[in-house]
Amino acid sequence: MQVTPIRRFWKLLRLYTKEIRQIYVYALFIGVVNLTLPLGIQAIINFLQTGTFTTTWLILVGFVLVGIAITGVLQVSQLRIVENIQQDLFARSGLEFAYRIPKFSFLKLDKIHAPELVNRFFDTLTIQKGLPKILIDFSLAAFQIAFGLILLAVYSPYFIILGFALAFILWVIFKITGPKGVTTSLKESKYKYKLAHWLEEIARGNRSFKMHAKYQLHLEKTDTMVGSYLNAREKHFKVLINQFGQFIGFKVILAAGLLLLGGYLVFEERMNIGQFVAAEIIIILIINSVEKVIRIIDTIYDVLTALDKIGYVTDIPLDDKGGNAILEKEEPIKICAKDLVFGFPEDRKKIFDGLSFDIAAKEKVVLSGPSGSGKSLLLQILSGIHEIEDGELYLNNIPFSNYQRESLYTHLGVSFPINQIFEGTIRENVLMGRTVSEKELSETLSLLKLDDYLVHQPNGVDSFVDSGGRRLPRSIIQKLLIARIIIAKPGLLLLEDPLQFIPEDEKRRIIVYIMDTKRDWTVLVISDFGYWKEKCDRLININNK
Repeated sequence: MQVTPIRRFWKLLRLYTKEIRQIYVYALFIGVVNLTLPLGIQAIINFLQTGTFTTTWLILVGFVLVGIAITGVLQVSQLRIVENIQQDLFARSGLEFAYRIPKFSFLKLDKIHAPELVNRFFDTLTIQKGLPKILIDFSLAAFQIAFGLILLAVYSPYFIILGFALAFILWVIFKITGPKGVTTSLKESKYKYKLAHWLEEIARGNRSFKMHAKYQLHLEKTDTMVGSYLNAREKHFKVLINQFGQFIGFKVILAAGLLLLGGYLVFEERMNIGQFVAAEIIIILIINSVEKVIRIIDTIYDVLTALDKIGYVTDIPLDDKGGNAILEKEEPIKICAKDLVFGFPEDRKKIFDGLSFDIAAKEKVVLSGPSGSGKSLLLQILSGIHEIEDGELYLNNIPFSNYQRESLYTHLGVSFPINQIFEGTIRENVLMGRTVSEKELSETLSLLKLDDYLVHQPNGVDSFVDSGGRRLPRSIIQKLLIARIIIAKPGLLLLEDPLQFIPEDEKRRIIVYIMDTKRDWTVLVISDFGYWKEKCDRLININNK
């Protein structure tokens, strides 16, 4: 079931029910206190008409000034509450993204670009900026309109009829034009994110676009996307203009109705001059409140759209947590596969259709087979990235699905030909938050001869590396990724071309270490480097044809 932006908005507000209740209580008091201004002025005018200076007149002036001061204090209190909500919202959103991104279903990530999803985090800022206007300005305007009409009704019951008529007109305007405004705002945002993603692609492949800048592909695609965005923006703007026009008409009708009715009551001597002046002030407050509502409409659309964009990320299914089985620490893993069946939904042919094999604990195995036979896919299945459609897969005689996934991952050492270096220190990239003694860390780095590289770095193992290790040699990147794996002493190593860019003499030495029968881990490796086959216990050929 698709969650609508409106429903997401109410869900967000429920998180801050207590704070919003306080804001509305303050808005209620502000609305009531604001009425002291017209009532006080009415009383002051009545006293001035007597032509005598009395202490009561000074008291009334003080009464009005105190009302203005109290309103200011309450507004500051509202701002403090909204600021707390904004800070909590930012922290909550940041932690939500950080928690969910590593747990996204891998199958879902095959169809979307994860970095593009992260752009949607910036919609949190849109919500932050929009909430004060919605929670404070909109609520205050609504209360002022309601209280103003109630006070006018005290002067004459005719104002009650006029108030209900105007409220009905306002509801009709929102009911008819509101959904269309949300739809056009969502479409506009869609093209905005497409353009942002394309600009990121230009930045990522900047060398290619630099070499082929003459053909202006980057500009042509950008121009197309900008045109689509501007077209969608224009449609949304037309909705806003239509709404603004209707609100202006509503404001004119409101002012005309209140002024004409007030003047008529004065001529009929049902209101005195003081009451009429007070009524005029109330009318001005109501009109100003309507103008606030008009200005906030666009902000409401922006917030609803932002919630929908963030909701797309939070709606992505997370990995199944699996069962309750766990592996013992440093326990070698035995694998048993029986009649595995797997195929991608859009493919007619199954990649695996009855694949079976057994791998003993601590056995070192090289996977071979022609291109497209599914070697890489098998490693991905064993690492939990993909789930089999049929068949049986056991780790240490327990079905794979019975294992608690988060616990299982700590026993796997996985290396795919993807650069997984992130912006941080070398220590952070190797340990990934794990607690390891300095001696173990030093021994691992020395084993891979990374200490020869680190000795030339300003801060050694605490030296900073860029995202993707842009300024690191490719051999160092691969060594860091191998260090990340072996320092945890996993029970199962799943490796795909892990040493491709490392010099041959070092490559052989690392292979000897990984494939040593003394190591208490099971190894499955895919590589064209022949020395792996020389040091393995067994070769498994995979052929799905």
